[in-house]
Amino acid sequence: MIQKFEFHETEIAGLIEVTPFNADDIRGCFTKDYSKEVFEANGIHHDLAEVFYTTSHKGVIRALHFQRVKQQPKLVRCIWGHVWDVVVDLRKDSPTFQKWLAFDLIGDKHNEILVPAGCAHGYLVLEDSIVSYKCGEKFYGEYDDGILWNDPDIGVAWPLEQVGGPEKVILADKDQNLQTFAQFMDSYGGF
Repeated sequence: MIQKFEFHETEIAGLIEVTPFNADDIRGCFTKDYSKEVFEANGIHHDLAEVFYTTSHKGVIRALHFQRVKQQPKLVRCIWGHVWDVVVDLRKDSPTFQKWLAFDLIGDKHNEILVPAGCAHGYLVLEDSIVSYKCGEKFYGEYDDGILWNDPDIGVAWPLEQVGGPEKVILADKDQNLQTFAQFMDSYGGF
């Protein structure tokens, strides 16, 4: 079975759900999750600056990250496993400022999202997973930042019951010590 590229706009401008090209046969499958030519033919400009992967255990939360300067638009796909992916609009002039949307990214489904610059991104790992990031800007450690995953002013409704409850959440020191949304607003006032 062959699935061609499909692009679906979301409520947040520039945040696009992507179904990549996928061909299944008796050997398995062939997936093409990015084509500059196909993206541009659909009005989407996303040049690749770098690609990286994360490997995470069930219960890990990586969130809610962004770069203060040289923001990173990114094409995100769970290539193996299952993550509950969240994007928060931090663009102060956007009609969806402070709004979040979530997506089930599933390795066997091959689905992905294009996260625009000016948005925070993170996910809850529902199964051991590998996630691919195809970034339109390189990573700069000195600009790396984020907002606490459970900040009440953003109010992401994480499905923690799917990992055994809040006591099963695994957070890196970095993610335990991120700023609140109020601190972000005091420092930056949005992007």
